[in-house]
Amino acid sequence: SLKVYDCYRPMRAVRSFVEWGKRPDPHLPTKRFFPSLDKSELVPRGYIAAQSMHSRGIAIDLTLVVVPAAAAAPFDPAATYGPCTAPEAERAPDNSVDMGTGYDCFDTLSHTANPKISPEQRRWRETLVQAMARQGFENFDQEWWHFTYQPAAGMPPMDVEVPAHPSPALK
Repeated sequence: SLKVYDCYRPMRAVRSFVEWGKRPDPHLPTKRFFPSLDKSELVPRGYIAAQSMHSRGIAIDLTLVVVPAAAAAPFDPAATYGPCTAPEAERAPDNSVDMGTGYDCFDTLSHTANPKISPEQRRWRETLVQAMARQGFENFDQEWWHFTYQPAAGMPPMDVEVPAHPSPALK
C-alpha cells in the first residue's frame, strides 16, 4: 500500500525551507538528513527547491508499506538517530519498506536509480515508480519518494494557509 509523507506545501513554507537552507546552523540536529553535504549545498544541488511543485498541489512524497502495516516505533526527539544513509535499523523509525535510505535523505544514495542499493531496494523503488507512472506521476530522479502529477503541470503556485488542527491522538 502507499504511505504519504508530504503533499501540498504553501509557498510560505517553501520560502522558509529555502531560508533555512541558507542559514548557518552550528548545532545541526538535522544533519542526519544530509550526512555527506554541507547545509549550504542543499539549495544549489536541488534538494530544496525555491519553486516547488508541492506548492502547485501536484507533487507528493510517498513510499510503500507492506499490508497489514506494522506500527512504527515512536519517534523520540531526544534520541540520536543514524544518518539517513545508514542501515535501516540505525535510522529514525519508519514502518515502510526499506528503500535504501530514509525519506528526505539529501544524498546521492536517494537518487532513484542509484546502483549502490540492494536488489530488493531497487525492486521496491521500481515498483513505486511504475505504479505511480501508470497514474500519470513522474518521479524526480534525485528523490525516490517524490512524484509530480504531469497532467496538471500547468497549475500555478498557491499560498493557501493550512491552519493547525491538532489531532485528537496528539493531545
